[in-house]
Amino acid sequence: MIDEDEILVDDGDPRRMARTLAMQFVYQLDVQKGHSLDVLEIFLEENCGEKKEISGIARKFILGTWKNLDMVDSLIKKACKNWDFSRLDCVDKSNLRLAAYQLLECTDIPPKVVINEAIELAKTYSSVQAPRFINGILDAIMKEIDIPA
Repeated sequence: MIDEDEILVDDGDPRRMARTLAMQFVYQLDVQKGHSLDVLEIFLEENCGEKKEISGIARKFILGTWKNLDMVDSLIKKACKNWDFSRLDCVDKSNLRLAAYQLLECTDIPPKVVINEAIELAKTYSSVQAPRFINGILDAIMKEIDIPA
């Protein structure tokens, strides 16, 4: 369960804060089957306020992930050997979707940074086993799309 006070921890890194918000909104989109996309601007205003850099990055990550959902999910499914995609924890699935989108489309972000940030999100918002699982899946995706380590 996500504590409201943990939604936006200002550690000075706008991308990290934007990733946290993006993962949370992608989770919300998944649970509500995309019906909450119309409240994206309200969500960003409530969580970013005047921090336009954070809201801009989060918006890009959210919309990019959702727009490329079929391709992202296909990569995750391929990488989830011996694991049924439909049984993935919703938080882990949202985290993986966001990271897979970044690996595919955000070439300005080094792949190691994408994976490390996804692992950090898993440590904060998921189970004890999640960081290792997230790392393995993202490593497999990186190899699948032929990104050098």
